[in-house]
Amino acid sequence: MGRISRTLERLSTENIEAEELQSDAAKAGCKLIASQADRSVVTIHGVLRSVTLRPVDGVTALEAELYDGSDCVTLIWLGRRKIEGVAAGRQLKAYGRIGMRNGTRVIYNPRYELEA
Repeated sequence: MGRISRTLERLSTENIEAEELQSDAAKAGCKLIASQADRSVVTIHGVLRSVTLRPVDGVTALEAELYDGSDCVTLIWLGRRKIEGVAAGRQLKAYGRIGMRNGTRVIYNPRYELEA
């Protein structure tokens, strides 16, 4: 298989996954991350791409990148080192006020529901 055909296959797979995630968000009654206005209270649904522990402004924080097929948002739980069930690959619904930090969409201390 050539490089071009591998690239095209990967892109079509990513598009299918994005469409499935967007459909899942709609089924969960959520709007897409890309359509959310800055500083608005949101309910979003997606899959966690990564979960990392890092300091934010001198405070330990657990950060998780949530992707819904349209865009990503970083969920930040201040003062937390671990949350049981919050792991990469897990789907969840998050509630909170969306904002911007260094050009990235963020929600601090979101409420959340883990999907089965």
